[in-house]
Amino acid sequence: MKSKKPVSMKQLKLSVPAQDIQVDKFLTASGTFQDGDLLLNQKGLRLISEESSSGLPDVKELESQISLEDLETIKVIGKGSGGVVQLVRHKWIGTFFALKGIQMNIQETARKQIVQELKINQASQCPHVVVCYHSFYHNGVISLVLEYMDRGSLMDIIKQVKTILEPYLAVVCKQVLKGLVYLHHERHVIHRDIKPSNLLVNHKGEVKITDFGVSAVLAGSMGQRDTFVGTYNYMSPERISGGSYDYKCDIWSLGLVILECAIGRFPYIPSEQEEGWLSFYELLEAIVEQPPPTAPSDQFSPEFCSFISACVQKDPQERMSSLELLSHPFIKKFEDKDIDLGVLVGSLEPPVNF
Repeated sequence: MKSKKPVSMKQLKLSVPAQDIQVDKFLTASGTFQDGDLLLNQKGLRLISEESSSGLPDVKELESQISLEDLETIKVIGKGSGGVVQLVRHKWIGTFFALKGIQMNIQETARKQIVQELKINQASQCPHVVVCYHSFYHNGVISLVLEYMDRGSLMDIIKQVKTILEPYLAVVCKQVLKGLVYLHHERHVIHRDIKPSNLLVNHKGEVKITDFGVSAVLAGSMGQRDTFVGTYNYMSPERISGGSYDYKCDIWSLGLVILECAIGRFPYIPSEQEEGWLSFYELLEAIVEQPPPTAPSDQFSPEFCSFISACVQKDPQERMSSLELLSHPFIKKFEDKDIDLGVLVGSLEPPVNF
């Protein structure tokens, strides 16, 4: 009697339970997922409208060699907007990646977000945006092979150090702002979910923006959106109140994130209160009705206080843009100081989930 063939790790990883997901109208006879100009299958992704010479970020020649069969799962390291993220290793060369699995969803809005994320990742070629090396569609699951950021997120860092000093915050700000300049001015993208867990860091001190599952591409540079998605804690007044918004909503979110890193708590939670006491409606009222949070002038430099104020103006017209903020005195103050963020993250314990 022949022995049964062992089940491979790949089969285990990609198997999904039976469900009523209606994706037939997006599948070709060959099993390729097609939505507009996007084609995706087991061999990878391609955009029909692109020239053959373009494609995924060319930071490494490895991207053209990756297949799901070559990746072995190490462990689950978290959840993104829409799927589980696993730490995987290339079997032959030992390189680590983050593999994000997205199960196809019957809802039209969710499907559009997934397709949008694929297109953004396919086109992004910025050192301050997490690299997507490849993507695949198989057995109802879309898999993204992402750059592995080995020091976790800003959330992981502030859990250990509680607060981050101004020189390091300036380095973080500069890198995130460069990523936002790329997204806002070159890709015409509003991220819509800038928060500590979506700003990843590696051992070299590089900070990169990730998770475009809720991003929106604008048809024009002056376009606005009126949809309500993202993490409401970091939403700008115009967004959380349900109004139209543009790129400046990401600037508000960045201001809250940096202030949180500086003072060691979410800015809308008073220092004498416990975390998590704000309900959605309490937070909405605070953001819309109360003055914006500020950096305490007796604890921080005038440049830092001014930077936070420039980000969290309640009127989006009064907020500085990502490009303007790159020239802010707070960013310029530390440019010649040779501040190495890698020294800070190198002194910390690796994230528990990584």
